[in-house]
Amino acid sequence: MALWVVVVVGALVYLTSLAVPLWYQANGQRLLLVTSGSMAPKFTAGDVVVLKAITDESQLQVDQVVTFRPVGSQTLVTHRIVELHRLPALEQDTASGRMVPVLDDQGNQILQAYLVTKGDANEHRDPNATPVSRVRGIVVGWHSGWGAVLQWSESPRGRATMLIPPLAALGLLELLAVTDARRAAGNARRTDTDAERRLDALLLD
Repeated sequence: MALWVVVVVGALVYLTSLAVPLWYQANGQRLLLVTSGSMAPKFTAGDVVVLKAITDESQLQVDQVVTFRPVGSQTLVTHRIVELHRLPALEQDTASGRMVPVLDDQGNQILQAYLVTKGDANEHRDPNATPVSRVRGIVVGWHSGWGAVLQWSESPRGRATMLIPPLAALGLLELLAVTDARRAAGNARRTDTDAERRLDALLLD
Protein backbone atom coordinates (compact mmCIF):
# COMPACT_ATOMS: atom_id res chain seq x y z
CA MET A 1 0.00 0.00 0.00
CA ALA A 2 2.83 2.42 0.87
CA LEU A 3 4.45 1.81 -2.52
CA TRP A 4 1.20 2.50 -4.34
CA VAL A 5 0.80 5.75 -2.35
CA VAL A 6 4.28 6.83 -3.55
CA VAL A 7 3.33 6.02 -7.16
CA VAL A 8 0.00 7.84 -7.06
CA VAL A 9 1.27 10.94 -5.23
CA GLY A 10 4.34 11.25 -7.47
CA ALA A 11 2.25 10.87 -10.62
CA LEU A 12 -0.31 13.44 -9.45
CA VAL A 13 2.38 16.00 -8.56
CA TYR A 14 4.13 15.55 -11.90
CA LEU A 15 0.92 15.74 -13.92
CA THR A 16 -0.10 18.88 -12.01
CA SER A 17 3.23 20.54 -12.84
CA LEU A 18 2.47 19.91 -16.52
CA ALA A 19 -1.24 20.66 -16.43
CA VAL A 20 -1.14 24.08 -14.76
CA PRO A 21 0.97 25.85 -17.46
CA LEU A 22 -0.94 24.00 -20.20
CA TRP A 23 -4.26 25.16 -18.74
CA TYR A 24 -3.14 28.79 -18.94
CA GLN A 25 -1.85 28.29 -22.49
CA ALA A 26 -5.18 26.77 -23.53
CA ASN A 27 -6.84 29.97 -22.30
CA GLY A 28 -4.49 32.22 -24.30
CA GLN A 29 -2.35 33.08 -21.29
CA ARG A 30 1.13 32.33 -20.00
CA LEU A 31 2.94 32.40 -16.67
CA LEU A 32 5.98 34.61 -16.10
CA LEU A 33 8.30 34.65 -13.10
CA VAL A 34 8.92 38.08 -11.51
CA THR A 35 12.64 38.61 -10.82
CA SER A 36 12.73 42.12 -9.34
CA GLY A 37 10.83 44.33 -6.93
CA SER A 38 10.20 47.23 -9.32
CA MET A 39 6.43 46.66 -9.14
CA ALA A 40 6.18 46.32 -5.34
CA PRO A 41 3.92 46.20 -3.49
CA LYS A 42 1.60 44.89 -6.24
CA PHE A 43 3.88 41.91 -6.79
CA THR A 44 7.52 41.24 -5.97
CA ALA A 45 10.41 38.97 -6.89
CA GLY A 46 9.36 35.34 -6.58
CA ASP A 47 5.76 35.95 -7.60
CA VAL A 48 4.29 34.78 -10.90
CA VAL A 49 2.22 37.00 -13.18
CA VAL A 50 -0.38 35.84 -15.69
CA LEU A 51 0.03 37.38 -19.16
CA LYS A 52 -2.58 37.68 -21.88
CA ALA A 53 -1.34 38.47 -25.37
CA ILE A 54 -2.77 41.44 -27.26
CA THR A 55 -3.85 41.42 -30.89
CA ASP A 56 -4.28 45.16 -31.41
CA GLU A 57 -2.85 48.36 -29.91
CA SER A 58 -6.39 49.49 -29.02
CA GLN A 59 -6.32 46.89 -26.22
CA LEU A 60 -3.69 48.94 -24.38
CA GLN A 61 -4.71 51.63 -21.89
CA VAL A 62 -2.98 53.89 -19.41
CA ASP A 63 -2.61 52.28 -15.95
CA GLN A 64 -2.41 48.73 -17.33
CA VAL A 65 0.57 46.59 -16.33
CA VAL A 66 2.30 45.08 -19.34
CA THR A 67 5.31 42.90 -20.08
CA PHE A 68 7.59 44.06 -22.90
CA ARG A 69 11.12 43.95 -24.28
CA PRO A 70 12.73 47.42 -24.13
CA VAL A 71 14.36 48.64 -27.32
CA GLY A 72 17.86 47.20 -27.61
CA SER A 73 17.28 44.57 -24.92
CA GLN A 74 16.17 40.95 -24.86
CA THR A 75 15.20 41.07 -21.17
CA LEU A 76 11.50 41.11 -20.35
CA VAL A 77 10.27 43.98 -18.16
CA THR A 78 6.89 44.20 -16.43
CA HIS A 79 5.86 47.81 -15.69
CA ARG A 80 2.79 50.03 -15.71
CA ILE A 81 1.73 52.17 -18.69
CA VAL A 82 1.75 55.85 -17.73
CA GLU A 83 1.37 57.35 -21.23
CA LEU A 84 0.44 56.27 -24.75
CA HIS A 85 1.67 58.17 -27.82
CA ARG A 86 1.84 57.89 -31.58
CA LEU A 87 5.38 58.76 -32.61
CA PRO A 88 7.35 58.45 -35.87
CA ALA A 89 8.47 54.87 -36.45
CA LEU A 90 12.26 54.57 -36.54
CA GLU A 91 14.68 52.16 -38.16
CA GLN A 92 18.46 51.89 -38.18
CA ASP A 93 20.20 53.34 -41.23
CA THR A 94 22.62 50.71 -42.54
CA ALA A 95 25.14 53.31 -43.76
CA SER A 96 25.35 55.61 -40.73
CA GLY A 97 24.01 53.30 -38.01
CA ARG A 98 21.70 56.11 -36.85
CA MET A 99 17.99 55.70 -36.18
CA VAL A 100 16.00 57.45 -38.93
CA PRO A 101 12.21 57.87 -39.51
CA VAL A 102 10.41 55.24 -41.57
CA LEU A 103 8.65 56.75 -44.62
CA ASP A 104 5.72 55.45 -46.65
CA ASP A 105 5.57 55.37 -50.48
CA GLN A 106 4.57 59.05 -50.55
CA GLY A 107 7.50 60.09 -48.35
CA ASN A 108 5.38 60.72 -45.26
CA GLN A 109 6.50 59.62 -41.84
CA ILE A 110 4.82 56.46 -40.57
CA LEU A 111 3.45 56.89 -37.07
CA GLN A 112 3.69 54.06 -34.60
CA ALA A 113 2.11 53.52 -31.21
CA TYR A 114 4.52 53.84 -28.29
CA LEU A 115 4.02 53.45 -24.57
CA VAL A 116 5.79 55.15 -21.69
CA THR A 117 6.17 52.91 -18.66
CA LYS A 118 7.21 53.04 -15.03
CA GLY A 119 7.67 50.54 -12.22
CA ASP A 120 5.40 51.27 -9.24
CA ALA A 121 8.39 51.12 -6.89
CA ASN A 122 10.65 53.22 -9.15
CA GLU A 123 11.09 56.93 -8.66
CA HIS A 124 11.46 57.72 -12.37
CA ARG A 125 9.85 56.54 -15.58
CA ASP A 126 11.65 54.14 -17.86
CA PRO A 127 14.16 56.07 -20.00
CA ASN A 128 12.82 55.11 -23.43
CA ALA A 129 9.37 54.81 -24.98
CA THR A 130 8.58 51.27 -26.15
CA PRO A 131 6.91 50.39 -29.47
CA VAL A 132 3.67 48.46 -29.03
CA SER A 133 5.14 45.74 -31.24
CA ARG A 134 7.51 44.84 -28.38
CA VAL A 135 4.69 44.26 -25.87
CA ARG A 136 4.36 40.57 -24.97
CA GLY A 137 1.14 40.79 -23.01
CA ILE A 138 -1.10 42.45 -20.44
CA VAL A 139 -0.89 41.29 -16.82
CA VAL A 140 -4.33 39.96 -15.91
CA GLY A 141 -3.42 38.35 -12.59
CA TRP A 142 -0.61 37.20 -10.34
CA HIS A 143 0.15 34.52 -7.76
CA SER A 144 2.27 35.28 -4.71
CA GLY A 145 5.08 32.81 -4.04
CA TRP A 146 4.47 30.64 -7.09
CA GLY A 147 7.93 31.41 -8.47
CA ALA A 148 9.88 28.99 -6.27
CA VAL A 149 7.43 26.17 -6.98
CA LEU A 150 7.42 26.87 -10.73
CA GLN A 151 11.21 27.00 -10.94
CA TRP A 152 11.56 23.82 -8.88
CA SER A 153 9.02 21.88 -10.95
CA GLU A 154 10.79 22.81 -14.20
CA SER A 155 14.32 22.12 -12.93
CA PRO A 156 16.15 18.78 -13.43
CA ARG A 157 16.21 18.26 -9.65
CA GLY A 158 12.46 18.88 -9.39
CA ARG A 159 11.69 16.51 -12.27
CA ALA A 160 13.92 13.85 -10.71
CA THR A 161 12.26 14.28 -7.30
CA MET A 162 8.80 13.87 -8.85
CA LEU A 163 9.67 10.94 -11.15
CA ILE A 164 12.38 8.78 -9.54
CA PRO A 165 10.47 7.72 -6.37
CA PRO A 166 7.32 6.60 -8.31
CA LEU A 167 9.44 4.76 -10.89
CA ALA A 168 11.48 3.09 -8.15
CA ALA A 169 8.25 2.12 -6.36
CA LEU A 170 6.84 0.64 -9.58
CA GLY A 171 10.03 -1.34 -10.09
CA LEU A 172 9.86 -2.67 -6.53
CA LEU A 173 6.19 -3.58 -6.98
CA GLU A 174 7.07 -5.50 -10.13
CA LEU A 175 9.89 -7.29 -8.31
CA LEU A 176 7.56 -8.21 -5.46
CA ALA A 177 4.96 -9.48 -7.94
CA VAL A 178 7.57 -11.72 -9.64
CA THR A 179 8.79 -12.97 -6.26
CA ASP A 180 5.24 -13.75 -5.13
CA ALA A 181 4.55 -15.56 -8.40
CA ARG A 182 7.67 -17.71 -7.99
CA ARG A 183 6.81 -18.44 -4.36
CA ALA A 184 3.27 -19.45 -5.36
CA ALA A 185 4.63 -21.67 -8.12
CA GLY A 186 7.04 -23.30 -5.66
CA ASN A 187 4.27 -23.90 -3.16
CA ALA A 188 2.13 -25.43 -5.90
CA ARG A 189 4.95 -27.76 -6.89
CA ARG A 190 5.48 -28.81 -3.27
CA THR A 191 1.76 -29.42 -2.88
CA ASP A 192 1.72 -31.59 -6.01
CA THR A 193 4.76 -33.51 -4.77
CA ASP A 194 3.20 -34.11 -1.36
CA ALA A 195 0.02 -35.35 -3.01
CA GLU A 196 2.00 -37.74 -5.21
CA ARG A 197 3.86 -39.08 -2.17
CA ARG A 198 0.61 -39.68 -0.30
CA LEU A 199 -0.80 -41.47 -3.34
CA ASP A 200 2.33 -43.65 -3.63
CA ALA A 201 2.10 -44.50 0.06
CA LEU A 202 -1.50 -45.61 -0.36
CA LEU A 203 -0.62 -47.79 -3.33
CA LEU A 204 2.24 -49.40 -1.47
CA ASP A 205 -0.02 -50.18 1.46
